[in-house]
Parts: sequence; structure tokens; C-alpha cells
Amino acid sequence: MSSYNELIKNFERIRAYMREFYVYGIKSREDYKSKSARTYDDEKRRMESWLGDHMSYVRTPEGKNVFISIDSRQCDHNPLYNAWKAKSFTDGDITLHFIIFDILHSPLEEHSLSEILSLIDEKYLSGFDEPLVFDESTVRKKLKEYVSLGMIETRRAGKQLLYKRAEDNVALPDARALNFFSEIAPCGVIGSFLLDKTEHEDHPFDFKHHYVTGALDSGVLAMLFEAMRRKSIISVSNMSRKREEPRRTRLIPLRIFISAQNGRQHLLAYQPEFNTIKSFRVDYLSSVKIEEPTPRFDELRRELDVMQTKMWGVNTKRGIRSPDKLERVEFTVRIEEGEEHIVRRLERERRIGTVERISDNEYRFFADVYDTMEMIPWIRTFICRIVKLNFSNRTVENEFKADVKKLYEMYGLTGGEEE
Repeated sequence: MSSYNELIKNFERIRAYMREFYVYGIKSREDYKSKSARTYDDEKRRMESWLGDHMSYVRTPEGKNVFISIDSRQCDHNPLYNAWKAKSFTDGDITLHFIIFDILHSPLEEHSLSEILSLIDEKYLSGFDEPLVFDESTVRKKLKEYVSLGMIETRRAGKQLLYKRAEDNVALPDARALNFFSEIAPCGVIGSFLLDKTEHEDHPFDFKHHYVTGALDSGVLAMLFEAMRRKSIISVSNMSRKREEPRRTRLIPLRIFISAQNGRQHLLAYQPEFNTIKSFRVDYLSSVKIEEPTPRFDELRRELDVMQTKMWGVNTKRGIRSPDKLERVEFTVRIEEGEEHIVRRLERERRIGTVERISDNEYRFFADVYDTMEMIPWIRTFICRIVKLNFSNRTVENEFKADVKKLYEMYGLTGGEEE
């Protein structure tokens, strides 16, 4: 029997398995051809050890499809965060970590690289028959990593660079705030890690819609936010349903859009290759590499600001310099006495566009958008109040009316008003 370890080195591989089998739930074991059956079985057991009772499956003629099944009413914390907490280390990594922070046990303790190397050899490793060996390059890289993370600080004294532990004076937020952040924010896994470091009573929240799968994309999101902070270009691998292999592309990341309807996360970015700002699904992105800063970042952000006045979702115009190809959307709703909440909904939920009163009990909504189809799910929620509909995109309008007609037929209804 093949052995496996719950700990992982390459999170991207785990992310790919969890996305294909446990989030989308569309493949059976036999469908997955990129790795051997033994590798798949090892990864499956590893993920089951993290997710426990949240695993489920369905049998189809093609095979057994395994997927994540989570009831947000009974699950207080996102179980997918367990994958991030299963990071593995080599014996040397973990040993060097504790040695360094034992040497730098206080912010008052300062040492140069040569002093740290001497202490490691003389104080920590000399008693072993076959001690680990840490060369100067390894220790320097590890110290540099901790400096970049803010865990260690440096000070120059003449020609020497001295290292010391950073002051630990960060006050953690209230546990309830961390609890809320960890479940609803992008990169909420940070809040989950901080909760692990506090002694607190659990204060779980109940969510009507609890979108947990974004946890798998936390590493990619963190890199995108960092690139935006630096105003930098990135290179990134982008999957597509039209291609078997991801395609490497260069982008200028501008904003992250998160759907309140399904929790899906999109990157809005400028793609120099096509001179356009477009959306990219974050769960399709991997291997983000931050490159040099670009002077165009602020200009492109302003361009996106203008475009957002015509965007209902994430679809945009085709090119930066191309004229806006806008579609007109209009519909009129009729309300009865005591149904003023319908009008309040129109005002509250509209992202763009205008609501105007045209009679005592009729209100008209109108907007110019890049993509009418993105608005259809919202417009459907007013379907029993709509008395008039007019889209410049006649194809979408006709499809909408045909869907309503089918709905009437399903319930055995005929007649009604037509506009």
C-alpha cells in the first residue's frame, strides 16, 4: 500500500486537486489523466484527513465523483483553511527556525551573521554525533526571509549588519472581529491563523450565504494585492476551458471584484497583448510572478473607474481606445398600495442606472451597460411586477420573454398582458 503524509510542500498541486474534484465535483478518478492513480489516491487520502465529515460523493455511470459538501448552518469555520495549515518543512528548516529565534530571543539581543553562525556551531550543534550543517548562504537566506516578513529587524553598525528580533507589540483585534474576517474577507485565512494564536471563546457567525471555496485562492490573491500595492506588472498562468494547458500571460492587475451572489472572485486587469481591460477568474490563475512597476497603473485605474459606470458585473468594453459599445436596458414595474419596498429594492440594489417615477404606481429603471445578459438574473427578481420591457439587445430580450413564456406553460398559465 502506498504511504502518504498529511503535510504538503506544493500547495498549487493540492489546490488543483481540490478544485477539480472537491469544488467542481465533475471528474471521477478515471477521468484524471495528468497523474497516476496512486498519486491521486495519496492526495485523496490526504484531503480526506483534513476535511473529515465534509466529504461526499455520488455514483454516476462514468464512475464515483467526490466533492465537498458543507452546510453553512452547521459549519462555524471554513474547513478548507486546514489545507493551508498543513505546510511541511524539512528537518533542517524547522531546526534552523527555532535555533535562530532562540539566539534572538529578545529585541535587545543583536548579532551579526558571523556571530549567529558561530553560536549555531558551538552552542546548538556541537553535542550531536552527526549534526546538521548550516552553511553561511543558507542562514543568510533564512534571515533575509524573516526580515522581509517583519519578524526580524536589521541595523548597520559600521560595516556589520546586525540582526535582532522585531518588537512584538501588535495588538490582535477582538476575537469576534477575527472570526468575522476569517469567514468573509479575501485572504481570510490570515484571520484564521491569528485566531489560532489567541485564547478565546468561540463566537461563530451564521451566514445565509457562506462562500468557502475562495480559501483555495488565498495565495494567488495575496500576490495580486501585493502587485497592486507595488503598481507592478505580473506574469501569471491562466487556465481556460478551451485549452488543456494553462497559458502564460502578462497583466497589470487593477482591482479584485467579488460576487455577492456566488462568491466568485475576478481580477480586473489590463492585458497589454490585446490593449484591453478584462476580467480573469481568480480560481483559474496560478504561479503569479511580480515583475517591475509600471507608470501606467494610475492611468489604467482611472480608466477602470470610468468603465465601472457602465459595468453591471465584470464584462467590459473590448479595447482601451475603442468606442463604447453600450446596450440600453429599460423596464417598468407597477406596484400596488403598500408595496413601496419594491421601489426601495430598485434603488438599493441597482449598481448603475436610474430609477424614475412615471405615475402614481409605476417606476422605470434604465441604464446603459456593456452586457445586458449580466443583468438578467437581477431583472428576473421583479418579474411579477414588470409591465414593460425594452432592451436594445433584441436577442437577449427575446430570450428573456421566451423564458417567461415557458414558465407560464410549466404552470399551465395562458394569456396575460404583452408589451
